[in-house]
Amino acid sequence: MPPLIPPATVGRLVTYLRVLTDLAAAGVERISSDELGERAGTSAFQVRKDLATCGRFGTRGSGYAVATLERELRRVLGLTRVWSVAIVGMGRLGQALADYPNFAEYDFALRGAFDVDPAKGGLAAGPLVVRHLSELPAAVRDDGISMAFLTVPAPAAQVAADVLVAAGVRGILNFAPTVIHVPDGVHVEGVDFLGGLQRLAFALGGHTAATIDLGV
Repeated sequence: MPPLIPPATVGRLVTYLRVLTDLAAAGVERISSDELGERAGTSAFQVRKDLATCGRFGTRGSGYAVATLERELRRVLGLTRVWSVAIVGMGRLGQALADYPNFAEYDFALRGAFDVDPAKGGLAAGPLVVRHLSELPAAVRDDGISMAFLTVPAPAAQVAADVLVAAGVRGILNFAPTVIHVPDGVHVEGVDFLGGLQRLAFALGGHTAATIDLGV
C-alpha cells in the first residue's frame, strides 16, 4: 500500500471495493459517485476525494465503470494475489475463524492453525490440522505465510506476537484485548469487540465532555 494514502482513506477504499464487488456480481456496469457514496455510507465528495488519492477514475457526467474501478482498487489495495494466513490461538474464536468458508473469495487462504496446548495438536480446525506454535517458523517458510490472526488470551498476546514476528510474519490481525508492540515493518490491526461495545454505550447513553464534573 502506498504510504501516501491515509489509513482512514484505506478503510473507505475497502468499503468501496466491497460495494463494487456486489454490484459487479449483480451485473451493474456503471455507478455514480453519489450512488457509491450512498451505498458506502459517505458523500459523493468524499468518494471523489478518496479515489483521487489512487489515480484518475471515472468520467464526469457518466460515473465509474464498475468492473474497471473494482480492478483498480484491488490493485491499489494489494489484492492481486492470494495472501497466506495463519491462526495463532485455537480457542473458540480461532476455531470459528478456521470454520469460516469464504476466505478464498477475498484472496486469503488459511495455511496453518497453531496453539501452545499439546492437547490441541492434531485436532481438526476447519480445513486445517492444529500444530504446536513451535512449528510456525517452518510453516511460514514452506507455505509463504505473511499474515496471522492472533486469537490468544491477552496475557499471552505479546509473546505470541513476538513468535510471529521472529518467524517472518509481517501482518497481524489482533483479536486479543490488549496492545501488542511490534518493530517497524510489521503492521497490526486491532479487532476490539469490547471497545466497540463501549463506544456503543457512549453513543446510546453517554454524556458530552461539557456535562462531566470531574471535581477538580
